[in-house]
Amino acid sequence: MQKVCEKCTESPELYDWLYLGFMAMLPLVLHWFFIEWYSGKKSSSALFQHITALLECSVAAVVTLLVSDPVGLMSIRSCQVQMLSDWYTMLYNPSPDYVTTLHCTQEAVFPLYTIVLIYYAFCLMLMMLLRPLLVKKIACGLGKSDRFKSIYAALYFFPILTVLQAVGGGLLCEYSMEATQWRNNLHISVEIEALHTGPNNDYAFVSACLLDYAFPYIILVLSLVTLAVYMSASEIQSFKNLVAKKKRLIVLFSHWLLHAYGIISISRLDQLEKDLPLLALVPGPALFYLLTARFTEPSRILSEGGNGH
Repeated sequence: MQKVCEKCTESPELYDWLYLGFMAMLPLVLHWFFIEWYSGKKSSSALFQHITALLECSVAAVVTLLVSDPVGLMSIRSCQVQMLSDWYTMLYNPSPDYVTTLHCTQEAVFPLYTIVLIYYAFCLMLMMLLRPLLVKKIACGLGKSDRFKSIYAALYFFPILTVLQAVGGGLLCEYSMEATQWRNNLHISVEIEALHTGPNNDYAFVSACLLDYAFPYIILVLSLVTLAVYMSASEIQSFKNLVAKKKRLIVLFSHWLLHAYGIISISRLDQLEKDLPLLALVPGPALFYLLTARFTEPSRILSEGGNGH
């Protein structure tokens, strides 16, 4: 049987790098969340743990690039993704005689599939080497049972991220020309089917909408939700409350970076003169929240309700 596998010689596209960046940010963001969650407001160790988590993920990313092909260089070779099925070659093993299955699975999307798993392995290894020693030395403000909870949390979310990449990597990343054409054709078929079956065809509508979901939209939605939750939990209702603490500004700017990352991932900056102005929308959600938060104050709503307004 003649081999059809070819060595990957192309460079990743911008969208591929953005996807890898998204998968690389996930453990870092989760580290920061659980460190903040378990450190307590008076703990002075949170900052050092945040820096350590950033160092762990940065070193893991550099090492992953160095051990990937070409070895020793801060670059990678890749194969261009043509369709969603390229991510799941194990599901497409051929059966020439309809009886015997030829198991010839290869990574058609090299290295987008395995490089993320290698990166998670290095992140986990570095965390287990560095974080326990750091936490034991500086986390004096926490009880013995609370010191290592952020590390225990990582031992849970790393397997979850691994399964997410192994099972849903293609669904998160794939947004190729074929997917775009498929989506457009489905929208047209939905419109045609609606003429025959009426506007209540929920299944077709949901199917058309689901094709628009990929990691850029996940970034935008999650960053908007988490920013709103944080500002609400911190009782930030004005610009004065926002600038009262430096930590709040850091959280705000971090979310703005995520907003910008999501917008760039969606637009891909194919047309700079049209795509760059979209970045002006980044501060919009925060400004909208600050301008409208006072109108949704629960105490005000209850008082007005009690007065019969």
